[in-house]
Amino acid sequence: MLNRADIQHLIPDAVTYALREDIGNGDITAQLIPEEQTATARIISRQDAVICGVDWVNEVFKQVDPKLTLEWQVDDGDVVQRDQVLFYAKGAARNLLTAERAALNFLQTLSGTATISKLYADKVTGTHVKLLDTRKTLPGLRFAQKYAVTCGGCFNHRIGLFDAFLIKENHIMACGGIHEAIHTARNNEPEKPVEVEVESMEELKQALEAGADIIMLDNFSLDEMRASVALTQGAAKLEASGNITDKTLRPIAETGVDYISIGALTKHCQAVDLSMRLIDN
Repeated sequence: MLNRADIQHLIPDAVTYALREDIGNGDITAQLIPEEQTATARIISRQDAVICGVDWVNEVFKQVDPKLTLEWQVDDGDVVQRDQVLFYAKGAARNLLTAERAALNFLQTLSGTATISKLYADKVTGTHVKLLDTRKTLPGLRFAQKYAVTCGGCFNHRIGLFDAFLIKENHIMACGGIHEAIHTARNNEPEKPVEVEVESMEELKQALEAGADIIMLDNFSLDEMRASVALTQGAAKLEASGNITDKTLRPIAETGVDYISIGALTKHCQAVDLSMRLIDN
């Protein structure tokens, strides 16, 4: 599980790149405003949401102008309502406007991820299942989105290709079978968890015999999931995957599987509608 401390070192470079692509060689519109003019900006959410991205916003304003000050009214993980004030920003008017879009891009995207994560998490309240994200993230925002998922009450699957094995159909074919793939994984990286994707009850039995830590049930029916739970009896963790929607989520959770992985948490997130307006200084 990623926490706030895990992503701090990644934020400056992400913000630098975002500002570079937005500002280029200068914000020509902001230059219309006198350099000495100061202002206060109020940032609100135009919809109910879960907030995530405070540290990215802080870094944007810091890099644009270290003299700008922010007064946050919320924090990551807070649930906000439509028209609620998120923060105030004060300082040179032209610099406030230069920082606006990059800051809100981070905030709206990560809050969108956190918001949909909470929507899904709320649907399985009372069950023991954990909802997991996937690697289907926006390029360059892997750690950020996975952190946002946790702000919404869901959990992280593996971060990338380096921290856990996930042996899928093509790996199995190339290795010569489930047993061979798992055996090689244990030899190569004995400390790393081994997960294998299966597409039938027969493959499930093979994965259990080979000693997989986690078994992903790919597009299993509800009846097949229940049968898998009964067969496994805790010998491995079971993860449901494939075409999971908010409508099918609760019935799947009630089959007794341990995890449900959902690509939609990060790849289908809709940015939260935010607004920044200058107000009387």
